[in-house]
This record gives sequence, C-alpha cells and structure tokens, in this order.
Amino acid sequence: MSGAHDEHGHHHREPESVLSLRVRALESLLVEKKLVSSEAVDRIVGAYEQDIGPHNGAKVVARAWVDPAYRQRLLTDGTAAIEELGFGGVDLQVVENTPGVHNLVVCTLCSCYPHALIGLPPVWYKSFEYRSRAVREPRVVLHEFGVDLPESVEIRIWDSSAELRYLVLPQRPPGTERLSEAELANLVTRDAMIGVALVPPPTAAAR
Repeated sequence: MSGAHDEHGHHHREPESVLSLRVRALESLLVEKKLVSSEAVDRIVGAYEQDIGPHNGAKVVARAWVDPAYRQRLLTDGTAAIEELGFGGVDLQVVENTPGVHNLVVCTLCSCYPHALIGLPPVWYKSFEYRSRAVREPRVVLHEFGVDLPESVEIRIWDSSAELRYLVLPQRPPGTERLSEAELANLVTRDAMIGVALVPPPTAAAR
C-alpha cells in the first residue's frame, strides 16, 4: 500500500467540534419548540449527504469523462479546474482510479472533506473506526463496502487536511459511451468520489 498518509494541517479540529455542538443544540431547541421534527432534520441531512451535495462533484467527474483536456487540467490543478465549473473555495487535489490503482480518501485526525463538491460527510467517514482502519486495512474496509479488488490493484490512501482536500476521479463504467454528460453525472455517487464504491454501469444503477 502506498499513498499520502500524514498528519499535517489538522489544526481546526476544535472549531469543528464547537460547530457540531452548536448545530446539535440548535436542532434540540427547534425540536423542543416543535418548530421542526427530528425526522424532518434527518431527511434534510440525508438529502444533503446523498443527493444535493454530491451533485456538484458528479458534474466535475462527468466533465472529466467526456473532455480529455478538462480531465488533464483537473488532475494537474484540481482547484483551478473546479473553479472553471463555478465550484470554488477549496484547495483540491484529484486522484484518478485506473485499472491498476484504486484511491481511497480519509481524514485520519478529523473529517476534512470537500463539502462544496460532495456535500455533508457521512457519519461513517467521521467515525474513528473508518479513520483508523482505512489506513491499516484498506482492502478489508473496501470489501465491507462491497468493493473487492484484485490483489494486483494498488490501493493508495490520501489523507485530507485543512489545507488540502482530495477527490477521487472514478473510472468511467463500461456501456456509457452513448450517455450524455448529464446522464453520466447521474451515475456518480458520493461514495465513489471518496473511493469506497465503484460507479456502476447504467443497467446496474437502474436496478
């Protein structure tokens, strides 16, 4: 296993904890005052985790799949490339999955995450178990997510920080040659951009 695991740039852990406490306190107050239900909060959070947030990153991935020149710019300077599509505010490095290399993103000391592109971080991404095991036994973790890779495939771990966030450019699935850019974007999931999933071909995605 190789990659970019280090411990730089995680100095903002305490502010994130304070923010989380404030959010929970606000949610509790709203529920207590019966201004919103816990179920409604869960639905909103789920939408931002799974649908609304990842939509931006999916557009970036789809553009890279259909435009080789954009793909090269994205891999060379992710920050500048996403700004071309109107998504700024994050220093980004994009790492590309290939038949021989699979990339996995983690933030070992907190939960740094490119929110502007893939929404809110899922609970499991923030968990100590994922943050530690993704580095120690990535192949086992991927198996638990349903991704079984041949031993010949190298797994690279990328440790996001406050200064630099990582995004996986998944492999374009077979059978998508005739799909439009928008249709391709619909195939891309948040988990694929973290590296714990593969983008399914259209037939599998439709089931």
